[in-house]
Amino acid sequence: MPVPSPDPDTPPIARLVEVMARLRDPDTGCPWDVEQTFQTIAPYTIEEAYEVADAIERGDLGDLRSELGDLLLQVVYHARMAEEEGAFGFDDVAQAITEKMLDRHPHVFGSAAVDGADAQRVAWEDTKRAERAARAAATGTANHALADVPKALPALKRAQKLQARAARVGFDWPDAAGATAKVREELHELEMERGDRGRVAAELGDLLFACVNLARHLDVSAEEALQAASNKFERRFGHIEDRLREGGLKPEEVELGVMEGLWQEAKAAEDP
Repeated sequence: MPVPSPDPDTPPIARLVEVMARLRDPDTGCPWDVEQTFQTIAPYTIEEAYEVADAIERGDLGDLRSELGDLLLQVVYHARMAEEEGAFGFDDVAQAITEKMLDRHPHVFGSAAVDGADAQRVAWEDTKRAERAARAAATGTANHALADVPKALPALKRAQKLQARAARVGFDWPDAAGATAKVREELHELEMERGDRGRVAAELGDLLFACVNLARHLDVSAEEALQAASNKFERRFGHIEDRLREGGLKPEEVELGVMEGLWQEAKAAEDP
């Protein structure tokens, strides 16, 4: 027997929560939804967050509305699975983040004062540091400064967060010159490495990490910089393909020198 749809007059959030509960019902729900776990849904959660970022990058507010809905569904999905385990529900998630925002904005919801956005960022980090110390004390674990930087972050973003966290406790180059020298050092070590693939990979990782550190000292997001470079590469290679297609050719049918010439043509058109 078909399960009736939730009452359309129900407030939207409550209706979405009810829809997810119906989907997860072991007897009448969707077989695919019922068999999912936190681990199997997590990749979709990450993917949806990137699709939100992509809609923002494209300036497509209509698509942004849709993608935010997809991301919200992920929150509801995880909350529903947690509720089934007796851990917490969606209302608990909403309540927890509300209380966190109240606690971390005493200058808005209390009597504290901050002198601009930079001061607020410092205050925010101080609060987070105190929270980490409290958690460590409560659980009897070591209070490591880098312990809660998520391992699931994209590698460049995680590297930059780790470095920034270490810098806040004094482990950092004094300026970009030191970071630049480290890049040169790591490049030299990579060039000297021969044969062992594992060691080559390790040295390349060190070089990438040093480049991220340099980006941080230059006040550049390494993640965004590489995204921009990738987009530029895609755009210029598309120009190569389009120009070759005009002559009835494909990239694999011409010499590298021909493609390099078209690459420089695309580059000149973008930046005369």
